[in-house]
Amino acid sequence: MPKDTGIGASPKRREDVRFLTGKGRYTDDINVAGQAHVVFLRSDVAHGTINGIDTAAAEAMEGVVGVFTAMDFDGVGGIPCGWQITDREGNPMQEPKHPILAEGKVRHVGDPIAAVVAESVSIARDACEAIEVDITSLPAVMDMKKAVQADAPKVHDDLTSNLCYDWGFVEDNRQAVDDAIKSAAHVTTLELVNNRLIANPMEPRVAVGDYARHDDSSTLYTTSQNPHVIRLLMGAFVLGIPEHKLRVVAPDVGGGFGTKIFHYAEEAFCTFAAKQLERPVKWTASRSEAFMSDAHGRDHVTKIELALDADNNFTAVRTETYANMGAYLSTFAPSVPTWLHGTLMAGNYKTPLVYVNVKAVFTNTVPVDAYRGAGRPEATFQLERVVDKAARELGIDPVELRRQNFIREFPYQTPVAVEYDTGDYDATMDKLLEMIDRDGFEARRKESESRGKLRGLGINCYIEACGIAPSKLVGQLGARAGLYESATVRVNATGGLVVMTGSHSHGQGHETSFPQVIADMIGINEDQIEIVHGDTANAPMGMGTYGSRSLAVGGSAMFRATEKIIAKAKKIAAHIMEASDEDIELKDGKFTVAGTDKELAWGDVTLAAYVPHNYPLEDLEPGLEETAFYDPNNFTYPAGAYACEVEVDPETGFVEVLSFAAADDFGNVVNPMIVEGQVHGGLAQGIGQALFENCAYDEDGQLLSASYMDYTMPRAKDLPMFQVDHSCATPCTHNPLGVKGCGEAGAIGSPPSIVNGVLDALASGGHDVGHIDMPLTPAKVWAAMQGTGGTGDGTAHARSVGGPAKNV
Repeated sequence: MPKDTGIGASPKRREDVRFLTGKGRYTDDINVAGQAHVVFLRSDVAHGTINGIDTAAAEAMEGVVGVFTAMDFDGVGGIPCGWQITDREGNPMQEPKHPILAEGKVRHVGDPIAAVVAESVSIARDACEAIEVDITSLPAVMDMKKAVQADAPKVHDDLTSNLCYDWGFVEDNRQAVDDAIKSAAHVTTLELVNNRLIANPMEPRVAVGDYARHDDSSTLYTTSQNPHVIRLLMGAFVLGIPEHKLRVVAPDVGGGFGTKIFHYAEEAFCTFAAKQLERPVKWTASRSEAFMSDAHGRDHVTKIELALDADNNFTAVRTETYANMGAYLSTFAPSVPTWLHGTLMAGNYKTPLVYVNVKAVFTNTVPVDAYRGAGRPEATFQLERVVDKAARELGIDPVELRRQNFIREFPYQTPVAVEYDTGDYDATMDKLLEMIDRDGFEARRKESESRGKLRGLGINCYIEACGIAPSKLVGQLGARAGLYESATVRVNATGGLVVMTGSHSHGQGHETSFPQVIADMIGINEDQIEIVHGDTANAPMGMGTYGSRSLAVGGSAMFRATEKIIAKAKKIAAHIMEASDEDIELKDGKFTVAGTDKELAWGDVTLAAYVPHNYPLEDLEPGLEETAFYDPNNFTYPAGAYACEVEVDPETGFVEVLSFAAADDFGNVVNPMIVEGQVHGGLAQGIGQALFENCAYDEDGQLLSASYMDYTMPRAKDLPMFQVDHSCATPCTHNPLGVKGCGEAGAIGSPPSIVNGVLDALASGGHDVGHIDMPLTPAKVWAAMQGTGGTGDGTAHARSVGGPAKNV
């Protein structure tokens, strides 16, 4: 029988009651008395010199409160980058200033030039149109490979070139990898593009700045995945506000997917302007504005080589990647194509030698940073595509080639620094094959052929490193912040608990799953536990939610704090029942003395903590509140095997996803329903990347896919019913819950499944196509079948250039 409560149960998400009844409190719902509204004047050219800005007409308009340009931010810091990378020679990356408003030049379409604060949005918008800006257009730098040539125009004049860094990993392996590839019995080479994406969360970004003159304090309400980090970055590095004078609040947030991790210029502006004007200032992004101001994701061009010996064992992997940084360095941007990508290039396989080279490049585009999966989807896509291509070249079953090279002994030290603590890749593959009825595939293929369609089966594996940590390690790798998590557990006199966590929930279901853990530990009802997050004024310092770290890191901090609570409560119970601490047991909400019939209810002990009439005062302070900071000693390593069946119409190139199965190892699962939902969401986004989504620029840096008219996201009709399984669990060995992350897996494992499936379908029709770059639109697939293009040599989209993707 399924559990009703506690760990392993699937209670309905308690937070959904307010969301589904329209009672959520999002940032745009917050209106501070006396607030004004800001509209940003954004550049409509990708690269240009600002010769002058005339704001006189705008300033004279009725209802305009203030007009700001870069001149008003003299002495204010730029938006900081939170991660520093050193190159192959040990030199630090080139790190340009990222001003709040453009200084001297504009560097991408959407770069904010000026800002108008007015009594209403409409007045501010009209005033923006009255501002006259004299800009001399410069050649836009769009192609990453051309951008690093000596004669390329520079995005930042004060840098030596457009190359942010040239990173090699593991540098000591470089020569050995070269030698292994030269001597290999077979080498498979593949050049591919990981297409640029726009996150498109349900709620666009919003910022509300407020200033209190009486105590010189500032408050920022913002759509953020990590309010404490925003407070630290903005207070210490941009505006110079002491942290005790700066409060950052992230209320209900409608989706993040990574794009709301970062500190943005609009947040700093609203906080700054509120103090300058001594009145609240609010900004709400329009959807079209979000397309050109939210950090984008992916955008890699890669060449990968896989070497095999005569027995088809993997001997070496070598990659060379060009990674687009955009015009500025976003908060975590440098870490995504390096430490979050290179360290996963071993995948599920015991390949002894791996070398990864990444050239990070500045271009005249929106900054690129973490998007769901952040580096791991890029690594998985490269590796799983080249493995599938190798199997086809060698005439080997792609499943058996993978199995032959699986890691089977744990812990396993990879050649790319990380150590996998546990896993069972054969088990997830076995489960997957059971789910998809592979033996019946040929019959289904024949049925498709009878209708003039080509059916393909795509299979792949993945592994990811999430729950990013530990702080000591990431500090050595360039992180400029710790990556611990925190929790304060406060027990009320009547036995209810309030948990204040540094983790932030923006769709993950923390208010449901976190109480399940504590309820299981104590043996009380989950409705006695409240989760509080998102406000730096009442939650301990935490690093927020991203990288599938909420439960593995944030939940572990909560677990440790609750352990402290239980230990203290046992001392109180022991004193009252005149027993030894060691003899006290807590189960089902009752304290008992081992070997006796003595017992005390949870509420009796918590009351005693606050009404200490019979209390061990000489040993314990009254009260029942504890804080814990948890800094894990390793990542967690979810892994799995995915498969899809697709049908291709050879007349049009249209791809239909018929079925999709995901067998994942997430370790211990707290709430199976929430885990399944997280996988569903990730699969939808991964399928979106594979078939529909593409952020496209033209050669002049104009964003061609700047609205939903041109940027195609998957709809319900484009997706099949998913089969999801997470029964093949190998618990994490180094966190107290034994959990692994689940939030990004679907987006990591699904793109290669789709591409492998489409290429398998084409091969069944006699079209031996080596590769097609994502998104696999009908036009690309049809062209590949005709032999007229679409095979993807790693150059066609090196500039993120091409028409908007529409699989219609």
